[in-house]
Amino acid sequence: MKIAVLSRGPGLYSTKRLVEAGKKRGHEMHVIDTLRCYMNIASDNPTIHYQGKKLEGFDAVIPRIAPQRTFYGTAVLRQFEAMNVFSVNSAIAVSNSRDKLRSLQLLSQRGVGMPVTGFAHSPDDIPDMLEMNGEAPYVIKLLEGTQGIGVVLAENEKSAEGMIEAFMGINADIMVQEFIEEAGGADIRCFVVGGTVIAAMKRQGREGDFRSNLHRGGSANIIEISAEERATAQEAANAMGLNIAGVDILRSDRGPLVLEVNSSPGLEGIEVATKQDIAGIIIEFIENTVQKRHEEGSSDRGEEQ
Repeated sequence: MKIAVLSRGPGLYSTKRLVEAGKKRGHEMHVIDTLRCYMNIASDNPTIHYQGKKLEGFDAVIPRIAPQRTFYGTAVLRQFEAMNVFSVNSAIAVSNSRDKLRSLQLLSQRGVGMPVTGFAHSPDDIPDMLEMNGEAPYVIKLLEGTQGIGVVLAENEKSAEGMIEAFMGINADIMVQEFIEEAGGADIRCFVVGGTVIAAMKRQGREGDFRSNLHRGGSANIIEISAEERATAQEAANAMGLNIAGVDILRSDRGPLVLEVNSSPGLEGIEVATKQDIAGIIIEFIENTVQKRHEEGSSDRGEEQ
């Protein structure tokens, strides 16, 4: 097969591993800089051009789109879809997961457990919103933040009000979540491929830091998850429409709570912690899905005759 990896970082661990795994299984792998793609949006023959040439003959595309490039990246992804190229994660699924508020609303509709979350526009509504979230401390998150950046802990209601007013003063969109103390500064990253959790690791934040992100200096170890945690992660990925997802879960007194669903989860932490060939499993999923699409297409053409 001919597979494209949409990535601006050919030297990044995840991109390199996907290319390596694809080549090992006999596929033609191409790393394509998302922002260098340009499109001809036509009803009869939609095309994507790259470095002066048409991108043709691709069977599948793996999006590794940075959060700050979501708008243009999903536009490129939609163009691949218009060309009938299988995308591991669809453009709409990536968009759903990148909109933190939208993603929580989708999880809520499915009844997936998550921390109590508040969202408001007017400073006048802050006191009532905090009351809805329960007692302090509160976790305040920028909607555009990633990798633990833009996430702060307010120890009491007074400091929470001041932080929220400051963010609102610079027109920054934020949400407020309850603080899950019993999680102990740790979360569980469940890696979902094709609707199944294939690996899981526990991420522990640095001493004194409630954030567990590895980019913030946290550590990761393999962990055994419960049936409820497995089901929660799979349902969360399904709610977003994602075939490949990193689902971050907190262990709480009332069961697993989903913090975030990541559409471009990094491979390094999970592969190092679990010693699993995650990249190879992703390529195998692509092989099976593309083959199924071809078989279904052949069947449809046979019926038409």
